[in-house]
Amino acid sequence: MDSKTCNTSIQCSVSSCAHHNTPHNCCSLQSIKVGCCGSNPTKCEGTECASFQLGTK
Repeated sequence: MDSKTCNTSIQCSVSSCAHHNTPHNCCSLQSIKVGCCGSNPTKCEGTECASFQLGTK
């Protein structure tokens, strides 16, 4: 059983993140920071979750 909290306001499918709550596909953080991969993104691919941390399994 995963003991991380689940913030249902932040849905996430990135299971390799340390903050991912696997059973519920949500983030265990209270809030996240969204960042840009470039200086002026024009597509979704130009943004990223800047709160991402690589998890250990």
